[in-house]
Amino acid sequence: MGRAFAYVILGGGVAAGYAALEFTKRGVSQGELCIISEEPVAPYERPALSKGFLLPEARARLPSFHTCVGDNEERLTPKWYMEHGIELVLGTRVKSADVRRKTLLTATGETISYKILLVATGARALKLEEFGVTGSDAENVCYLRDLGDANRIFDAMQSCPGGNAIVIGGGYIGMECAASLVINKINVTMVFPEAHCMARLFTPKIASYYEDYYKSKGVTFIKGTVLSSFDIDSDGKVTAVNLRDGSLLPADMVVVGIGIRPNTGLFEGQLTLEKGGIKVNGKLQSSNSSIYAIGDVAAFPVKLFGESRRLEHVDSARRSARHAVAAIMEPEKTGEFDYLPFFYSRVFTMSWQFYGDNIGEVVHYGDFSGNTIGAYWVSKGYLVGSFLEGGTKEEYEAIAKTTRLKPAIEDLGELERQGLGFALTVSQKPLPSPPVEVNGVGLVLERPIYALHATAGVIVAASIAAFAYWYGRRRRRW
Repeated sequence: MGRAFAYVILGGGVAAGYAALEFTKRGVSQGELCIISEEPVAPYERPALSKGFLLPEARARLPSFHTCVGDNEERLTPKWYMEHGIELVLGTRVKSADVRRKTLLTATGETISYKILLVATGARALKLEEFGVTGSDAENVCYLRDLGDANRIFDAMQSCPGGNAIVIGGGYIGMECAASLVINKINVTMVFPEAHCMARLFTPKIASYYEDYYKSKGVTFIKGTVLSSFDIDSDGKVTAVNLRDGSLLPADMVVVGIGIRPNTGLFEGQLTLEKGGIKVNGKLQSSNSSIYAIGDVAAFPVKLFGESRRLEHVDSARRSARHAVAAIMEPEKTGEFDYLPFFYSRVFTMSWQFYGDNIGEVVHYGDFSGNTIGAYWVSKGYLVGSFLEGGTKEEYEAIAKTTRLKPAIEDLGELERQGLGFALTVSQKPLPSPPVEVNGVGLVLERPIYALHATAGVIVAASIAAFAYWYGRRRRRW
């Protein structure tokens, strides 16, 4: 028993939905495209799971956040896929892939063949058991990766109004879930081994700004230690969390966010892997010319920095999906993927955006007792990263443009003095040929290393920043 398609998307997350829409825009015929997903529902916007889905009132529920509403595109409901002749194979696990024969074998024994495969398998949440701690199967221990996980968190919150939640992990999931728990009037304690929250991105000073805000909302932070075990009652529920430092924390529910691991298992030994993901070229094509990879699972060249990265964020998933489909459908007209790394988050009334890379020396600016703060990262004499909290649409556009231009920096003290004004000034200037002084001081703009693609990229970066700002204001609950 088997079916054959010209194009198969393996995985049903954000990237799959955006790829499907792009296929239809580029003229895929009915019956040519299939999406295989382990989830029982059509692709949806995962950011809603840690925000709008967990709200105490006016909760986001499907079909309201099916892709591609997150990028101001149409909502792709199951009816949409049917009308466009796209086969949805849902609730189905693929247990093996044969790259040479171009076939996928499902857990039910069906063989699905393809001409072109788009791998959008994403990543899975790391489990406590991988760190030697048992108890993940307890009823009130939760992770957050898919809709089933979000339902589990919601049910746990409903069962303990005013109770105690322990959040294990201080990254994206931990911070966003902690905010949602607080909004639901749950007492929150965050536990993580690092010296501060969001350690992979934030500087200690930026982290302190957000931690102080969370503390003002009643959140307790316990840093520099990890979970060692649970106390579990006769009903199979966690009643307390034991930490390695000897602390015991009463718990009515536990949310675990300790990282993810890309789902590459089907292709190990068949495709070239890099940085934990599937290595792809600038067209997002793998070591096998019939297979492309997008989203969290893809390790792709970041032209601005001259090296490959694997980026774990929804914006990268959306944009890599579009580009891969363009490369598949119109290879002669499609250049290399030129992506400016972009991350953002919205918690409580706060909203930040980050562009580029957080390497090198850091220059902070803004009033850290107020509502607007920022930072620049300078490496080898060039500005390579920009962060802004509480900006306007124009200000977010400015830091995106400035990071894309990668201006040379001679005086860090002057950069600190100008602060956000530096990005606002630079972003209004055309790409210069000779060095140009900004405000008559030692901040010099030179032609960036990748000048040819920087000009076009500015337009894309500005569009991303503008939408992210609009979306945050109009759809705050997501």
